This record gives sequence, structure tokens and C-alpha cells, in this order.
Amino acid sequence: MTKEMRKENPLGVLPVEQLLVKFAVPSIIAMIVSALYNIVDQFFIGHSVGPLGNAATNIAFPLTTSCVSIALLCGIGGASAFNLAMGEGDRKRAAFYMGNALFAMTAGGVILAVITEIFLTPLVYLFGSPENVAGYAISYIRITAVGFPFLILSSGGGHLIRADGSPKFSMICNLTGAVINTFLDALFVFGFHMGMEGAALATVVGQVVSGLMAIRYLSRCKTVSLKKEHLIPQGRYIGRVMSLGAAPCTNQLAMMIVQIVMNRSLTYYGSLSSYGEAVPLACSGIISKVNMVFFSFIIGISQGLQPIISFNYGAGKFLRVKAAYLRAAFYGAVLSIGAFLLFQIFPRPIIALFGEGTEEYFAFAETYFRVFLFFTFLNFIQPITSNCFTAIGKPKKGMFLSLTRQILFLLPLIVLLPLVFGIDGILYAGPIADGMAGIVAITMIVRELGQEHYKTTKI
Repeated sequence: MTKEMRKENPLGVLPVEQLLVKFAVPSIIAMIVSALYNIVDQFFIGHSVGPLGNAATNIAFPLTTSCVSIALLCGIGGASAFNLAMGEGDRKRAAFYMGNALFAMTAGGVILAVITEIFLTPLVYLFGSPENVAGYAISYIRITAVGFPFLILSSGGGHLIRADGSPKFSMICNLTGAVINTFLDALFVFGFHMGMEGAALATVVGQVVSGLMAIRYLSRCKTVSLKKEHLIPQGRYIGRVMSLGAAPCTNQLAMMIVQIVMNRSLTYYGSLSSYGEAVPLACSGIISKVNMVFFSFIIGISQGLQPIISFNYGAGKFLRVKAAYLRAAFYGAVLSIGAFLLFQIFPRPIIALFGEGTEEYFAFAETYFRVFLFFTFLNFIQPITSNCFTAIGKPKKGMFLSLTRQILFLLPLIVLLPLVFGIDGILYAGPIADGMAGIVAITMIVRELGQEHYKTTKI
């Protein structure tokens, strides 16, 4: 029975390139749509409120990153545990992994929303908000916090839906929410002139719809049947889910910490420069969200790779694991080179999409694009490799890799380089950290794929 199930499961028999396209393309679209939640708000706020509004969304960004970290902790962790168990032929255990992951997502979202509402004002200043931006940030976050549980369920639930073999439905969930968000943004911000509050309300409505769609699907999975007992948290299942999701979660938390430190540094060193406090903060917010669109492709590829290599590693088909990783890395490299050329050649037209500004505003934005994102062509290797280690059940290596760019390299550089180079030091920190993280990732994956069991496979 078990052997037949493994042979019939498409993850173990279809060509890896076909599987990667099947799982990665919907995942990429879902990630792009998720990134567009922020991009769309940035666009409408930039054209209605102006640079101060854009700066406020940058202040709110660490909380969005917190939601994503919970979604990845429970979503990728649950999906990896689920697919590894399915690859081993253990459907019963797989159902508990999925149910416990779903419970943890819901609980995490509610707790984060409550904490945010209670400590909103001190959080805004902790995140580096200047006085003239704080009011906009508080208005925006107070509303968007209501949607945190649904954002986590739609994002994290998407990983579980893909693991169940329905990547297209995961994409549809996110796409539906994004379309609703875009329509309501135009209606509330431009039609009703609701400003920051209108953009926030539009975002929440889209997230609620996406979250409810994910819940409805997960209550009727294709490969397992979720029951109430699967939703009751148990230490052994929660522990396994969180250990496998720790690497991508840690990466997001590291991004949040770096974002907070960067916001504060940009505000401080911007006040000492000719740009002032708000200009660097606003430019950084826009550029980080544009960069998120590029990373949506890379993260989408890594997420599409996850069920393929998890199942095949669990089934002992190591040649398929290696082939899938190399194909994903190739696609990532092509996309990264394209993004590098775009950021280097067209920085001003990109920044101009998000409203008008002074010449100093555009000058700083162009420099930021070209310097901070210089090693974009190398940025595919670290997230794909980190997720690969997590997917094959080696979360410690995945977690270490997830910490390299943000915590081990970028964070110290953001603190130290401005002491010598002023605000330009923040820009130099980006490419140095990217280059060092890339070298570490390449070294680790070469050692992993060079092991003897990747030269043979179990049929």
C-alpha cells in the first residue's frame, strides 16, 4: 500500500522541471500579489498624502514582516512536515502536522493584533518614526492590525494548500484579496478621500476575504481529512512544525530587526544631511517594497521547490532532490540578473510611479537603488538554499543561512559604516552583506549536494 502510494504521487514520479513550474508559478503569483498589498497602498498614499504618508507605511512595515514571519514559521514548517510525512507514507501523522500548524497560525495572529493595539504608540516610535510621520503611521496601523490574523492565515495557509497539491487555489486566494484591495483603495482613497485610513481599511477587507477562502479550503483538503482532534495543539507536532519553519521565520524576524535599525539610522543620519529626516525614510520604504516584488519571484521559486524536495527526500529519491534544486537555482539566477539590470538602468522612472518629490528626493532614491541593491544578481542563492535545507529536514543549517545576510552581516554594517561614511554608509552596507551571504550559501550547498547519497537514488 505504501509503495503504491509513493509511486502514484506525482511529486515522486513527474519530471522535476514540470513539477517546479506547476508549484512555483502559482506560488510566485501569490507572492507578487502579497507584495502588491503594500505596493498598492504605497501608490495611492503617495499620490494622495505624499512623502509623509509613504514614510508612515515604512514605519508600519516591521509589523507586516512580523505577520509574514508567523505565516512562514507555521506555514512552511507545517508544509515541510506534512510533505515529509506523506513521502514516508504516514498520512495520519501528516494530518496532525497540518492541523497543528493551522491552530498556531490563528493563535499567533490574534496575539500579535492584540499586542499591536495595546502598545501601538510606543511601537511606532520604536520603529523610528519622526514626529511629523507618527500620526499617519498610528492611523494606518490601528486599522491594519485588525487584519493580522487573516493575513497570516491567507499567507501561511497558502503553504499548506500547496502542500496538499493545490497551488492554483493558493494563488487564487491571494489574487482575490489583492483585486479587492486595489479596487477599494481607489474607492476609499481617491473616491471618498479617506487618506491613510482608507488605504488601511481596503487592505484589511482584502485580507479577510483571502483568509476565509484559505480556511474553507483547508477544512476540505484533498489528501487528508482534517478533524477537530487535528487542531488541538500537541507538543510533538507543534515542535516539529516550528523547527522546520524556524529558518524562514528567523529570516523574516531578522528583516524586521534590520528594518527597525535602518529606519532609526535613516532618520538620524538623514537629519544630519541635506536630505532631512523624511526623504531617506520615504525612499527606503518605496525601494524596499519594489525589491519585495523581485523577491516575490525568488521566494515563490523556493516555495514551489519545497514540496518537491521534501517528498522526494522523505522517499529517498535524492537525485530528484538535487535536480530540482539546480533547476530552481537556474531560474533564480536568470530573474536576479534581470532585476539587477532594471534597478541599475531605470531607478528614476520606478520611483516616480509613487508620487512627486524634490530633486533631492529623486537623487537619493536613484543612489539607493544603484548602491544598496547592487548585488541583486546574486540575491537568489541565499533564500533558495536556506529553504532547501529546511525542506529536507535540516532546519539548523537553514536557520543559520537565514541569519547570514540580515543579522550576521547587514545589521552590524548598518550600525558601523555610517559612523565613518554618514548616511552613505547605510547604502554601502547592502551590497557588502549580499556578497558575503551569497558566498556562504554557495559553500554550504556545494558541500550538501556533494555527499554520496546525492549520486544515487532509490526508485
